[in-house]
Amino acid sequence: MTKKLVFGHSNPDTDAIVAAIAYSHLLNQLGEETEAVALGTPNEETQFALRHFDFSAPRVITAAKPEVEAVVLVDHNESQQSVSDLADVEITNIVDHHKFALETAAPLFIRAEALGATSSILLKMYNENKVEIPAQIAGLMLSAIISDTLLLKSPTTTEFDKIAVKTLAEIADVDFESYGLEMLKAGTNLSTKTELELLEGDAKSFEMGGKTVRIGQVNTVDIAEVFERQAALEEVMTAENAKNGYDLFLFVVTNILTSDSELLVVGEPTAPVEAAFNGTLANNRLALPGVVSRKKQVVPPLTAAF
Repeated sequence: MTKKLVFGHSNPDTDAIVAAIAYSHLLNQLGEETEAVALGTPNEETQFALRHFDFSAPRVITAAKPEVEAVVLVDHNESQQSVSDLADVEITNIVDHHKFALETAAPLFIRAEALGATSSILLKMYNENKVEIPAQIAGLMLSAIISDTLLLKSPTTTEFDKIAVKTLAEIADVDFESYGLEMLKAGTNLSTKTELELLEGDAKSFEMGGKTVRIGQVNTVDIAEVFERQAALEEVMTAENAKNGYDLFLFVVTNILTSDSELLVVGEPTAPVEAAFNGTLANNRLALPGVVSRKKQVVPPLTAAF
């Protein structure tokens, strides 16, 4: 039997790490040989969840081909968000809750649903295959859904996500509301991070109207505290644009308590950004009231504007 690696996107968030763990376990229970790995070190929020449920972080890889011929993707399907040598290996499975952009050379298993987190889809897949979810993994899947839906407050939240959270919390034997707030707050400790770590910790690249747009996002309980570092952030964003060929770098700073965000923009063109959010940039910043979801509230209007 040929081993496969299972991984989420680069700069992994909690759902990317956890979905790899959960799907790898499910596939192994169904008779395949897989290993969950990661395309980056877990962030502080994810580390909190892993510690709480006493689970080891997956090892980090930079390339897949030296180890395997086939891979499984979770929580992403775009090559620019994946492993560096994705074109050199076969993709056999994808489970994701984002829009699709990947072209593959051969048929494969795809499970895609517009749910709040990939881990919600995986709960359905465990149930459909009648595979029991271990309490530790259930706790991690709960953490992933809480993370991606901001404790069920994000507009990406569906009725099934709410059911999933309650189901997984019961298996893991935790109070999801108190645990979830504690976990989210653990991810907002930003004082020890460099500007590059803040910007790149959850950043993804998107092609929009022939332009490469890099969008990073960070959660906080104090937006003003983050913008005290605006000059240093802009300097790093400018350098990253030049180094990596980004046309625009957008940094979304989200307050998890008020469910509002503020946008910092460096690069050109800025007109589509203003059009997307019906506002005018001032000091490279734009208030985004009620915006918390990059996937549903930031990327779609930007794509349309470009």
